This record gives sequence, C-alpha cells and structure tokens, in this order.
Amino acid sequence: MYKDMFGQTRYKLGLHIHTTRSDGRVSPEESARIYKEAGFDAIAITDHWKYHGADKISGLTILPGCEYNLGASDTSVDVMHIVGVGMDTEPALSKQNSRQEVIDAINAHGGIAILAHPAWSLNTPEHALALSGFAATEIYNTVSNVNQNSRPYSGYFVDLLANMGVAYPLIATDDTHYYIGEDDTKSWIMVKAKSMDKNDLLDAIRRGDFYATQGPELHVRREGDKMIADCSPCVKIDFLSNAAWGPDRITRGENLTHAEYKIKPHDKWVRVEVCDKDGQYAWSNVLML
Repeated sequence: MYKDMFGQTRYKLGLHIHTTRSDGRVSPEESARIYKEAGFDAIAITDHWKYHGADKISGLTILPGCEYNLGASDTSVDVMHIVGVGMDTEPALSKQNSRQEVIDAINAHGGIAILAHPAWSLNTPEHALALSGFAATEIYNTVSNVNQNSRPYSGYFVDLLANMGVAYPLIATDDTHYYIGEDDTKSWIMVKAKSMDKNDLLDAIRRGDFYATQGPELHVRREGDKMIADCSPCVKIDFLSNAAWGPDRITRGENLTHAEYKIKPHDKWVRVEVCDKDGQYAWSNVLML
C-alpha cells in the first residue's frame, strides 16, 4: 500500500506474469518472492492456459489469472492474446474457442478481460472493435522489448482507437518470462481502490482509477478548458491527442512536476505520458472530451 502525492491510498499491481507452470523461468514461489521484495501489493499469475486461483504465496497476494493465447506466430493470419484476471473459478476454455468466447467466459466468471500487447501481436483497432467486453488493454509490455521482439509500446493502437471513440483503460505489465532483471518488476499499475479486496481492485480497474507506470507518479485532471498533469520529477511531459501537432503539448526540462494544456476546439481526447531522467515512463488513461 502506498500514499500518492495527494494522500490517496494506492496499490501496486502486476497483472501479467508467467512461471514454470507454463513458459516462465521461475516457480510461482520464486516469482512471488521477487515481486514482494520489489514492493508489489499483489500480482496475477497468468500462465498460458493454466488458471491460477486466488492465493497467498511467499507472503504476496495472488489474484486469479490466466493468459489465453489464440493463434500461432503469424500476425498476418490470427494472433490475439487475452489475459483474464480475477475469475472466481476456472473458465472451461480451449484453443478452439473464439476470441469473443474467451472474453465472455472471463467476464462470466467474475473476471476482467485485458487485451495483451496489441503492438506485439499487430492487432488493429478493427480487431478490437469486432469484439465486446474488454476491460482494458496494455499500453506497455516489458517482455516485448526483450530477446524476441521490439514492439513493447502500443500507443499507436490506443490512439487510433481513441480516434474512433473507444478508450480502454491502459495497463502497463511485465508479461514476465525471463526474470534475472530482464523483464521482471519493470512495469505495473498503481490502483486507487477502497481495499485490497479482489472485487474492489477489479472495480477500480474497470473505472480506470489507476495510472500505468515504470516508476514515475502521474495524475491528470480536467479543469474547464485545461488538462492538468501533476507528476513526480520528470524531464518531459507530453499531452497526446487526435491533433497532429500543437504548440503547448510538449514540455521539456529538469525536475518537471506540473504542466497544463489548453484544450483545442478539435480535440476529441487527451492522454498524458511522462518520462523521468532515467528513461522510465508513466501513462495516464485516455480522457474522452
């Protein structure tokens, strides 16, 4: 449990983590130890097609989870990975189920369905819009920049969706496989929830009451015709929108903790990214105007 700069309670969650139960390199016990030592309040163990129920391992709260990877390796044919978190019981699913059937089963079992690493999978907005029931999508996926890929950041996908009027809450995850400092404890979300109760956490995620981060703190709000960002010390604060450019969207400097952006008549949505001096990012959710 953490207190943010406004004194609000937040919980540090990692929602996409693999272990030796599928293709991860360490056991659930070792994974939980690593994440607990890094200050996480809870993680979801999301091994491929291996449901892991609610648990407490190595002193760390484990949220129920599973990753359902559909398709093989050819993104031009059919690749979509869907992470389920918080299911009360194991959904009866197989690789023969459709994307929509997987999402529906996750939701029917009390969980949330997260579209994993759309940039890695080269998913398009049209792929997402053909489906219903996603609670969130990943804006950043750590392992997608380690060893086998170089598409960790899904901002382009998120922005195209926003242009179409759709704004999923944005999750940062590790999708941990390798560990030993390569892809573990690098990306997470800071959730503002009433408690560590599973349902409180899931409800907060559905509402978008969190920010995604690799370290920086970030808070964004609207006041009249301005978008306001407050953050821990950073070197850049970027307001992103459907506008191709804008003179007051980008702030650069040292120890930046505040920036403002005047909403333009053509702005349909705004989101904010910040980066600290060590190159660590935080991402706000998309605010539809």
